[in-house]
Amino acid sequence: MEAPREIFLKDYKMPDYYFDTVDLKFPLGEECTIVSSKITVFPRIEGSSPPLVLDGQDLKLISIQLNGKALKENDYDLGPRRLTIHSPPSGKFILEIVNEIHPQKNTSLKGFYKSSGNFCTHCEAEGFRKITFYQDRPDIMAKYTCHIEADKSLYPVLLSNGNLIEQGDLENGKHYAIWEDPYKKPSYLFALVAGQLQSRDDTFITCSGRNVALRIWTPAEDVPKTVHAMYSLKAAMKWDEDVFGLEYDLDLFNIVAFPDANMGAMENKSLNIFNPKVVLASPETATDADYSAILDVIGHEYFHNWTGNRVTCRDWFQLSLKEGLTVFRNQEFSSDMGSRTVIRIADVSKLRNDQFPQDAGPMAHPVRPHSYIKMDNFYTVQVYHKGAEVVRMYKTLLGSQGFRKGMDLYFKRHDGQAVTCEDFFAAMRDANDVDFAHFLLWYSQAGTPIIKVNSSYNPEAHTFSLKISQEIPPTPGQPVKESMFIPLAVGLLDSKGKDIPLSTIYHGGTLQSISRDGQPVYTTVFRFTKKEEEFVFSDVFERPVPSLLRGYSAPVRLESDLTDSDLFFLLANDSDEFNRWEAGQILARKLMLSLVDDFQHNKPLVLNKKFMDGFKSILSDSSLDKEFVAKAITLPGDGEVMDMMEVADPDAVHAVRTFIWKQLASELRAEFLSTLKDNRSSEEYVFDHPNMARRALKNIALAYLACLEDPETANIVLHEYNTATNMTEQFAALAAISQNPGKTRDDVLADFYGKWQHDHLVVNKWFALQAVSDIPGNVENVKKLLTHPAFDMRSPNKVYSLIRGFCGSLVNFHAKDGSGYKFVGEIVLQLDKINPQVASQMVSAFSRWKHYDENRQKLAKAQLELIMSANGLSEDVYEIASKSLAV
Repeated sequence: MEAPREIFLKDYKMPDYYFDTVDLKFPLGEECTIVSSKITVFPRIEGSSPPLVLDGQDLKLISIQLNGKALKENDYDLGPRRLTIHSPPSGKFILEIVNEIHPQKNTSLKGFYKSSGNFCTHCEAEGFRKITFYQDRPDIMAKYTCHIEADKSLYPVLLSNGNLIEQGDLENGKHYAIWEDPYKKPSYLFALVAGQLQSRDDTFITCSGRNVALRIWTPAEDVPKTVHAMYSLKAAMKWDEDVFGLEYDLDLFNIVAFPDANMGAMENKSLNIFNPKVVLASPETATDADYSAILDVIGHEYFHNWTGNRVTCRDWFQLSLKEGLTVFRNQEFSSDMGSRTVIRIADVSKLRNDQFPQDAGPMAHPVRPHSYIKMDNFYTVQVYHKGAEVVRMYKTLLGSQGFRKGMDLYFKRHDGQAVTCEDFFAAMRDANDVDFAHFLLWYSQAGTPIIKVNSSYNPEAHTFSLKISQEIPPTPGQPVKESMFIPLAVGLLDSKGKDIPLSTIYHGGTLQSISRDGQPVYTTVFRFTKKEEEFVFSDVFERPVPSLLRGYSAPVRLESDLTDSDLFFLLANDSDEFNRWEAGQILARKLMLSLVDDFQHNKPLVLNKKFMDGFKSILSDSSLDKEFVAKAITLPGDGEVMDMMEVADPDAVHAVRTFIWKQLASELRAEFLSTLKDNRSSEEYVFDHPNMARRALKNIALAYLACLEDPETANIVLHEYNTATNMTEQFAALAAISQNPGKTRDDVLADFYGKWQHDHLVVNKWFALQAVSDIPGNVENVKKLLTHPAFDMRSPNKVYSLIRGFCGSLVNFHAKDGSGYKFVGEIVLQLDKINPQVASQMVSAFSRWKHYDENRQKLAKAQLELIMSANGLSEDVYEIASKSLAV
């Protein structure tokens, strides 16, 4: 095995050769498959003939021909990762390669593999090299034809990209299908599926009147659960036309739900391959969260047709060019289909719980990484979700119309090309004739900026000043930081809680007008680009309360001189709903950190009455959206609070959160009971915002009541479980019951499994619920579940549910005795032999080991060192473990 090799963005070189057409043949066999490729090759520089280097992994080479002539062994070099052809012809030539692969033995689920009786591919990022020898890089774009042959009884459905141009029967019970994709694509978008599948069929008429056939393929028994997926697909197609003017470009669009996949879904051109958890839904088996995820992910993969497929990334360092942009697009789609405020809250919560900690740890990297060992490790929250925030900042700076102009120019310039983040930036700049070159730092500089805001009011001059400073903490490889370009959306509230019209602002030595066409403006966006700056509002006739970072206009940590009284005022009055929620969250984080300090110093825990009154007022405010209320009365996550501590203390944070939760439940018991009663419904399940909001509020009230552990509330929660008519409410009741160890919990968990043991997606929820439990000593229960007949270490979904779920339990993963670390360390080594990509996700749980106390550091470090000492460790796990130890 070659030593892990780091690849650097600065070393990017254009390929010596490009491919024009690729013809592939797959006669699918039960023992092995012989892959034949016929590629039209031409040199980048006409007349040159440097060696042609092809990627290849786990392939058995059978033959190579150039222009119909077989190569001899001394004409090429074959290594474990590469095939090098020494002297290709100058000018255009035909390369033909035949090789053997073994999909049945491919447990990595990358490349071409067989699972659950079906064949499937997954080629992003670098899986195509496990199918055949190829320049497996995204800037090699070609037109593909795929010829598939297989036993008709075993594999009646044969799918690939593009259009089905021919199919028919062959001798010996076999049949064939030929697919042709008229659009150039990189190898990572190639797809092939063969197996026992049935489809839900529908049509979509595009804005230009073309009829597109839509098919969602699943095992026969799952077809009834694809109604919502089809609705989501059609909604996404219509939205992309309406909002971005982007029309689907082929006459067929296929989605396949495949049971075993490393990722949630994959946007292969016209043949999207999905994890079934983001396709299959019925009210009985899927929760509102599942329905929302399906809408979100189907939208995401469909939107890739333009942002990722028609325009792709030049190299993998530019991954956010497609992923960050497309996450932003699916966030906007989901916002338009539901509650914009609630979607924004969920997106920011994900940033704080997942992305901020990663940006403060050993795996911190810019939105566009500078280097990687294994690209699969860089499908991260930085690339996806911080990348989406970078795109959102373009829209904040340019406005909706300016952003659309930039998108239009981007597609006009780059359709059919593999491009860079600079190309996207240039389209935004040029379409709007603006200059914000400093903005490009968001792509190259890691770390979360810390913004500090101090305010002052001058009653004589009627001015209100905001002095703002920024600081970015050091990250691995980037000890010194430059000031970032930060769009800061700000409004001012008067003493009655109304927005103050903003007229002019003094900044940088000039007085600038804010009002537009004589219309009042209530929110302005500062372009904050230096280490320290001052912005002064004029014509402010009383001391206002500033509403800072409205809509969360930049992915930063904000510190301000707002008092608790100011925050309660914003919580009650801010017209920006996100900032109403944010004010409550700031108060909650401050309260939790204060109580953690009390807990650590053995002081009695006392809940601030004003905080409780604030909760009560939100809960009883009938004018508020119910889903917003549910979000507003949910405490910040334990991980979010620990991320703010110099030395994270899982036990203290958990104890404090439990204390606040129980105090609120006890003091507001009557209000929670009333909320529960008022939001029950006997009507049939409907997935729409009013019903989702009602269920969300009912379920959070139930979770609060369940923690009281008295006979009356215990009976109420059990009654909710027994009478639930949909999975959203049944699972919420199960989760509420499972907070408290004992016979009732055990009985209900057994009952739930008995009901749903034949539905693998529901069983995965059952695994996850038990894995994430904070019941002390839960590691032993999780170990037992490893031997449960429904668990399979080769299934990523099951591993994610049980093992990643366990890593989410502060109490048990970070147990003081190191039992959680030891358990996960052992699992990582087992998984690495089966599926390195999944194993690397599990080892990531150790990456912030230095954020904890000395004892936990010692125990976690020991597991990382044990992992690093293993023989034959994969590049995937090596990269994360070694970087975690190096910091």
